[in-house]
Amino acid sequence: MGQVGKLIAENRRARYDYFIEDVVEAGIMLTGTEVKSLRNGRANIAESYAAVEGDAIILVNADIPPYAGGNRFNHEPRRHRKLLLHRKEIGKLIGAVQREGRTIIPLKLYWNEKGIAKLEIGLAKGKKTHDKREATAERDWQRDKARLMKGNRAE
Repeated sequence: MGQVGKLIAENRRARYDYFIEDVVEAGIMLTGTEVKSLRNGRANIAESYAAVEGDAIILVNADIPPYAGGNRFNHEPRRHRKLLLHRKEIGKLIGAVQREGRTIIPLKLYWNEKGIAKLEIGLAKGKKTHDKREATAERDWQRDKARLMKGNRAE
């Protein structure tokens, strides 16, 4: 297994669209063809989110393309997948979603040291448009500042 600790997919927009308050690592219930498809490094978690379903947390709308050699045993690309968490973590996440109106957003999908697929999820609060503009302005200023500092050193 040469893919240990390797990033499979990342949700880059998450930190732009949301304030991430708490980050938790979760396992995912996958079928064999899904694991094989992930081993090929193909997945998309950009439009996905995690929802509360009963006393479980489900990953919704994550796209794992069908495995080429999977024939009729292949999986549904956007099926709901159960997230594996400790009971206490599930309780905490469900409470935050129901009481405080938070959203659970997948941040990264990766292989851990043992070669098991893990999902990093964040408890998030949505940003308003002016917050996004502020973040963009701050990022632009940091870039310009770095450029100016680099220019001063050359003189």
